[in-house]
Amino acid sequence: MLRDVIDILADPTDGSALQLTDDDRRIVSDSGHSFDIARQGYVTLAGGEGLKHTGDDADMIASRETFLSGGYFAPFVEAVSATINQALDEANVADEDRPAIVEIGAGTGYYLAHALDDVAESRGVGIDISVPAAKHLAKCHPRAGAVVADAWQRLPIRDRAVDVITVIFAPRNPEEFARILKEKGQVIVLTAHPGHLDELREPLGIIGVEPGKIEHLMEKSAGFLERIGEDEVIEFPMELDRASIAAQIGMSPSARHIEAEDLERRIAALPEKMIVTAKAQITRLRLA
Repeated sequence: MLRDVIDILADPTDGSALQLTDDDRRIVSDSGHSFDIARQGYVTLAGGEGLKHTGDDADMIASRETFLSGGYFAPFVEAVSATINQALDEANVADEDRPAIVEIGAGTGYYLAHALDDVAESRGVGIDISVPAAKHLAKCHPRAGAVVADAWQRLPIRDRAVDVITVIFAPRNPEEFARILKEKGQVIVLTAHPGHLDELREPLGIIGVEPGKIEHLMEKSAGFLERIGEDEVIEFPMELDRASIAAQIGMSPSARHIEAEDLERRIAALPEKMIVTAKAQITRLRLA
């Protein structure tokens, strides 16, 4: 809930502290700005520029919920949660310290909820630009607060307030991450690795993994964040039926680039079940 994380959040315009009103319907800042809390429990914290994009639509979020609830990406979830625990241990952050975890591009809150379950007293903020995503985020976990915001703008988070930032197949903003991260905090980035979903690329014509994503991240991070150790590659097979494949593609950027009828026809031509490779790598970063 937002009440659990209000001390982490900040006015997106000037960074001033926020408080909940007594009726829990609005959030107000020390500088006088006011932000209404939606009836679903999320709040939009956008600066003066507002939100220029809308993010994933309701259909993409429904596909994401369907696919992830099948447990196909469970090894990714477990690896991210284990890395969060490692980061907290290395910073000597105990459960009773109520560590703050912020996920950028949190979607439905699937990864964030698992992390909050794994770290008993932790609190989480899920940030996503999509309102349909925020509606799911708001109910993903009792200790999670859902915020609609743009990851490329100033994040509505206080300076030096966050123990761990997670970025799961989502936008990376190293300058802002460095601002909100505590001195011993870490950023955990999960990035699709070449080979991810390769068995589907040719028959479905879906978008491939962009080369050099980690190198680009490190270039943008110069002066703000530095790499910790070696990256960890997680690779595993998934047995997917056609419905699961449709959900996987429906939650991805490829959903915007393939006409629905074409996609349906291509999926119908696939075997009833396929073994598909999932492959991604975890990169850990700290303040430079």
